[in-house]
Amino acid sequence: MVYVFLANGFEEIEALTAVDILRRGGVQVRTVGVGGQVITGTHGVPVKADVDGRAFRDEGAEMVVLPGGLPGAENLYQSDMVKKAVLSTVERGGFAAAICAAPLVLGRMGLLVGKRATCCPGFENELTGAVYERKPAVKDGAFVTGIGPGGAHDFAFLLLSCLKGEAAAAALRAKMLYDV
Repeated sequence: MVYVFLANGFEEIEALTAVDILRRGGVQVRTVGVGGQVITGTHGVPVKADVDGRAFRDEGAEMVVLPGGLPGAENLYQSDMVKKAVLSTVERGGFAAAICAAPLVLGRMGLLVGKRATCCPGFENELTGAVYERKPAVKDGAFVTGIGPGGAHDFAFLLLSCLKGEAAAAALRAKMLYDV
């Protein structure tokens, strides 16, 4: 199971691209609304989450995904539920993924020390102890980070690769005409 946490002010393309590509790749994904079931993105798009965060129960996630956007990333960081899910997933051997401004959650939690990571330019100082790489998506151990909306596809395909393998990700990329 993959949980994609949505908080008010999330970046729509980052969240929904990850959900779409993972589901197309055969991954079970549930969106979780932090603070309710209908969450509004940074560009005013309301999204009905699969799970109202007030009823969320971590059922052994393989991965948690944190979309960026402002104030979405800050709202994710303020959520104890999100931080607990990140920690329990990593402790179980799963992945914690964050894109754009959302790697600030991982950085502020001290999880990126000594890890390679990327984020939206201007948020590098939030990657406490990480080695910043200006790339669309970076994986280092249990952590996957993405640069922002323009790298949403690269980030999502890297997530799929982590869960289903590079061959599965490459096959879906070809099927979607991503690498034409």
